[in-house]
Amino acid sequence: MAQKENIDTFKPASLFSIFFILIGGFVLVFFRLIFIQGIEHQQWTARANRAQEKKVTIEAERGTIYDRNGKILAMNLDRPSVYAIPSEIENPRAASKQLAQVLALSRDKLLSSFLKKKAFVWIKRKISPEKKAEIQAMDIKGIRFVTESKRVYPRGPLMGQLIGFAGLDNQGLEGLERQHDTTLRGTEGALILERDAYGQSVFPKDLQYIEPTPGKDLHLTLDERIQHISERELGKMVEQTGAKGGTAIVMDPWTGEILSLAIRPAFNPNTVSVSRPDQWRNRAISDYYEPGSTFKIVTAAAAIEEGLITSDELIDCEDGAYRVKGTTIHDHDPFGVISFRQVIAHSSNIGTIKIAEILGENRLASYVRAFGFGTRLGIDLAGESPGLVRKTRRWSGRSLASIAIGQEVGVTPLQMVTATSALANGGYLMTPRIVREIRGNTQQDLIKPHIQHRVLSEKTTQAMTNILKTVVSEDGTAQKASVHGYRVAGKTGTAQKIDPETGRYSPDKFVSSFVGFVPAGDPVVAILVMVDEPQGIAWGGEIAAPVFSNIAKEVLYYLKVPPAQPRALPESPGQIPQHNVKALKISDPTHRGFQDPFYEIGPSR
Repeated sequence: MAQKENIDTFKPASLFSIFFILIGGFVLVFFRLIFIQGIEHQQWTARANRAQEKKVTIEAERGTIYDRNGKILAMNLDRPSVYAIPSEIENPRAASKQLAQVLALSRDKLLSSFLKKKAFVWIKRKISPEKKAEIQAMDIKGIRFVTESKRVYPRGPLMGQLIGFAGLDNQGLEGLERQHDTTLRGTEGALILERDAYGQSVFPKDLQYIEPTPGKDLHLTLDERIQHISERELGKMVEQTGAKGGTAIVMDPWTGEILSLAIRPAFNPNTVSVSRPDQWRNRAISDYYEPGSTFKIVTAAAAIEEGLITSDELIDCEDGAYRVKGTTIHDHDPFGVISFRQVIAHSSNIGTIKIAEILGENRLASYVRAFGFGTRLGIDLAGESPGLVRKTRRWSGRSLASIAIGQEVGVTPLQMVTATSALANGGYLMTPRIVREIRGNTQQDLIKPHIQHRVLSEKTTQAMTNILKTVVSEDGTAQKASVHGYRVAGKTGTAQKIDPETGRYSPDKFVSSFVGFVPAGDPVVAILVMVDEPQGIAWGGEIAAPVFSNIAKEVLYYLKVPPAQPRALPESPGQIPQHNVKALKISDPTHRGFQDPFYEIGPSR
C-alpha cells in the first residue's frame, strides 16, 4: 500500500519535468532555425551552392606585345581545349583508349579520372584544330570543348630572354611576360556547372557566363629591325670565336630607351619545354662581370669633373711597371710620359691608377655610385641585379688601384651602357626603359623618360667625348670600332675572369668588350658589346669593337642619320624633330626644356 502511494506522488512531478524538457527543446530548435534562416542564411546558401555547382575558370585574352613600330612580338591564338563530364561517359574504358591514342596521353590516367565520376575534368588544353576534328568524329558522349588562347611568339628566338614566356594557365613566368603579368593578363571569366544529387551536370547553369576582360597591350621601346641587326652581328662573333656567350645593347642615350637587347646563347619562348632555365635568364640585367678598361671612363670623368686634370696634362706611366701596395701593375705596352688623353687612348693601367690616387677613395666611390653602379637602375624588367660595389670601409690597400681600372667591381651590361649614355647626353643618368606605352580599350599610358640625377657637367662630357674619340683613332686601341663617315667615341675592355677553382685571375679566360656612342658630336645611339670567353685573341679592340662597328653602321643607315652633318640642338624636348629614334638633347635642369612634360626628373645628386 505504501509503495502505491509513492508512485502516485511521483507521477505528477515526472510529467511536469518531461513537459518542460520538451518545451525547452522546441524553444532551442525554434531559435536555432531562426539563427540558421536569419543570421547564417548566406553562409548555408553558399555551402549549398558549392555542393551543387562547379565554377570553371575561363581565362582572359592576354594583351599583345608590340615593338616601337607596331610589329607583333607576342600574341594569342585561339585553340580548343577538350574536357570531360565523366558522369555522362557511357563507356569510360573505350573513351579513354580512343582519346589516349589521339592526344598521346596515358590511357590509365584518363580511365582513372573518368571512373571518379567528377563533374568536370580537363583532358588536354590548347590542342590543335586537327586534333579537335579527330575527337569530334569519335562522337563520344560527355566529351566537350571550350576555346582558350595560346601564347605564341611570331619572331621566335628574337628577343627571347627579354620577352620571356607565359605558362599554360596564362600566367607570365619570365621576362616582360612576368614583370607585366598583371597588365597583360586581364580579368578571368567563368562558366557555372550545376550538379544534381547523382552528380549529373547541366551545362551551363541558367546561362551563367561571366565574360573575361582582355588584358592591356604593351608597346615597347625595342625596334625589331635593330634587334635583328644586333643579334646577327653578336651571334656571328660568338660563333666565330667559340665564345661562351655575349650581350649587345643599343640605347637611345637621351631617353634611356632600349632599342635592342641581344643575348647569346639565344632562347626561343615557343619551345620552353626543350630549353633549360639558364637559357631563359636575361644575362644583360641579371649577370655581372668585371668590366676591365671600359670602367676607366668613370675614373677619367671623375678626375676631370673635380678639376684634378686636363686632357693635355702629362702623366709618367713608368715605362710599363708600377708598384702599388707591394704588387706590381703592368701595362700591355710600356709607356713613358704621355698626355692624359693618350692614357685613355692607349688604355694605360698605370696612368689611370695615378689619376685615381689623386682622386682618392671617397671621391672615386662617390662617382662609381653616381654613374649607377652598385644599384638597380629601375628598368621595367624582373631580375635586375645591382652588380657588386663594396663600401670603402671594406676596400683593401690595393682596391683603389683595382677599381680604377675595372677590377674588384661587378657591373651588368645594362649598367655599363647606361653610364656611357650619361657621357653622351650631357651628364644625366637616365632610367633605362623597355616599355614605351600601355594601351587598353579606353586608356593609353605613355611612360615618360626619367632623369635620375646629373652625374657630370656638360663641359666634362665634352672633354670626355674628345678623349674617347682618340680611342677609336689610328692612335687608339679601338680602330676597328670606327664607322665610315661618322665620329665614334668609346672605350675598349679586356678583363681577366676569376677562376672559381683557384680564386685567382685566369690566364686564358677573358671578357672582351667595347662601349661607345655615335655620332660622337651628336649622339643617336649608345652601344655596348660584351663577348664572354672568346677563344684565342681576346682583346676588346679585336673582338667587341668590330661588332660595335657593324651594328652602328647599319643602325645609322636604318635611322637615316646623315654622316658628318650634326643636327641643330632644339631649345626644348617639345621642339625635337620626328625621327624613328627621338634624339632628345638634354640641357641644364634649370633650362625651361626640362619642365617639358615629356620628361620626369628624379632627385639630383
